[in-house]
Amino acid sequence: MKISWLICILSCVVSAQANLITNGSFETPMVPAGGFDNFLSGSTGITGWTVVGPEVSVVSTTYVSECCSFPAEDGTQWLDLTGDGSNTLEGVQQTVATTPGTTYDLSFWVGNTYDPGGVYGTTSTVDVRLGGADGTLLGAFTNSSTTTGTLVWEQFNTSFTATGSSTTLDFLNADPKSDNSNGLDNVSLTVGTSAVPEPGTLPLLGIAIGGLAIIRISARTIPWGAAKGRR
Repeated sequence: MKISWLICILSCVVSAQANLITNGSFETPMVPAGGFDNFLSGSTGITGWTVVGPEVSVVSTTYVSECCSFPAEDGTQWLDLTGDGSNTLEGVQQTVATTPGTTYDLSFWVGNTYDPGGVYGTTSTVDVRLGGADGTLLGAFTNSSTTTGTLVWEQFNTSFTATGSSTTLDFLNADPKSDNSNGLDNVSLTVGTSAVPEPGTLPLLGIAIGGLAIIRISARTIPWGAAKGRR
């Protein structure tokens, strides 16, 4: 019982590192199996996200087209930043609550379909911006996989220090107009690992560590037979 109680406390502390992004794998709303749905500029139809630019598409993991299959990196759906053939500067954004001066770690996956001479291009580049589509460029992240026949995912990681009580993150298509596939999936934002735990979690962490120490000492001092009720 003591161990279970301490595990609960530690779980509360760990929860402070939960993903701050809503619907990071684009699982809602559900789109037709084997198909996709388009979302136009300004739409908030993708849970947690707002569409920037002309159009984006949420694609089913079982979608197949011409040369290739298009599996999701996580779950059953992913986001195509090029939309349904619009192929311009477009994407999605989300605003999250942040603490000024705190570092945040961002992780996401970019999907590329290597299709030389075809409609899906050869590389996939995602621009990540802070503060809106015209904000500060956090980085341009390119998946250059040369695997043919399927959408291939590559993970990217970066970090930033918040300057306000909220931060807007934009993920934008940076592929040429001839490229009709640029995948985004499994987006995660957490408080940086070097950040100091929130004040409210420190007492809980202290209680949990102290409790584990007491249990460890007790286990050493009480004979095993006595601890089990044996005589």
